[in-house]
Amino acid sequence: MLHLELHDVSKNFGGNLAVDNVTLTVDGPQLIGMIGPNGAGKTTLANLMSGMLNPSRGTISLNGRSINGRPAYEVARAGLGRTFQVTRALRRMTVLENMLVPAWARYPNDSKAQIEERAREVLDFLTMSHLAQEYGRALSGGQQKLLELARLLMLDPNIIILDEPFAGVHPRLQQTIYAYIDRVYKDGKAVLLISHDMDAVFELSQRLLVLNFGALIADGEPEAVRSDPAVIEAYLGEDDEEDAAQASGADNANGAGGADR
Repeated sequence: MLHLELHDVSKNFGGNLAVDNVTLTVDGPQLIGMIGPNGAGKTTLANLMSGMLNPSRGTISLNGRSINGRPAYEVARAGLGRTFQVTRALRRMTVLENMLVPAWARYPNDSKAQIEERAREVLDFLTMSHLAQEYGRALSGGQQKLLELARLLMLDPNIIILDEPFAGVHPRLQQTIYAYIDRVYKDGKAVLLISHDMDAVFELSQRLLVLNFGALIADGEPEAVRSDPAVIEAYLGEDDEEDAAQASGADNANGAGGADR
């Protein structure tokens, strides 16, 4: 079963409304992109969906069961996994050991031999076998991104949230991440890709979500969303439709940079 539903979800940090009354549904295997200007609330929304934060208002359910107030590890065990904008490799453990940790948490009755075999298959797929005995602290930023993907594969979630997976990644490693996304989608999973890399988002996504000031202002096919006046205005602050459309073309070509909240 693969069903995630958010209904009127909001999140306040004091007087700051980071997520504003968001309602959306993920039902079945999908490739979904999420974009928005800097500080739009994308990472905050990912934290809410993955149990890292609790909503101030509204409900979030996974496969028909509320996950409001449930800790992140329970959400992960229920089938939703995510990566982080800032990677979180266990620096004093090897790559292989990093991968065994989530696998033992998810499949405590499996033998060490079974889990290690699965880990080495994942490392082969991500072209990381040569790094199996390297410590987390020795990895480059791009290699740490791949390690986070590897740990997700060990958890085998049905819904995967990738928060800025291409940031600071060499183009060759980016192609490996593309292959990862394609593989897990074909395995019947849903992928939510949060990225400022517009080329990647439009190439990979079948559906596109746009946040602005914490509110979901667009949800639909990427080409339709690209030409939505509200989306153009959110990114460019243009009131003149013709000028905004011309600027949007330049923006799509160059991408949008910066860190989200």
